[in-house]
Amino acid sequence: MKKLFLALVAVFALSMTVNAQNNLGVRIGGGQGYNAELSWQHGLGGNRLELDLGWHNGEHYDAFDLTGIYQWTGEIGSGFGWYAGIGANLGYFDYEIGDSDVAIAIAGQGGIEYKFNAVPIQLSLDIRPRFYIIPDMDDRFHWGDIALGIRYCF
Repeated sequence: MKKLFLALVAVFALSMTVNAQNNLGVRIGGGQGYNAELSWQHGLGGNRLELDLGWHNGEHYDAFDLTGIYQWTGEIGSGFGWYAGIGANLGYFDYEIGDSDVAIAIAGQGGIEYKFNAVPIQLSLDIRPRFYIIPDMDDRFHWGDIALGIRYCF
């Protein structure tokens, strides 16, 4: 975990030296429990990479995960935009029955966003469905929850 944290800090520091749009904030959702993620977006030309480190509290479990999504972006107009992407999710589930699982999933993401002109703030609303490769379970597909993102743009 320490190596993962140091790698994320190194990627973040490197991105600060590149003249690209970066957004840093939180992504908060609900539906099947409480979900909160630290969210970082790094511009790659007209598209971007989003990395989220999250904590999820479901009815019968707690989970930590890291998600990386490559996103295609587009403008709708008047500060509004859209994005859609695909990536990977790595997680750890701790169930209340005393069991735990490591999870690997293919993740998709789609949503809309608004960037304010007067202040460097971005708001987004999206959904992130996942298809679990590991663990072996009956219901591998999860629609995900709708999440609100609030990020500072720099």
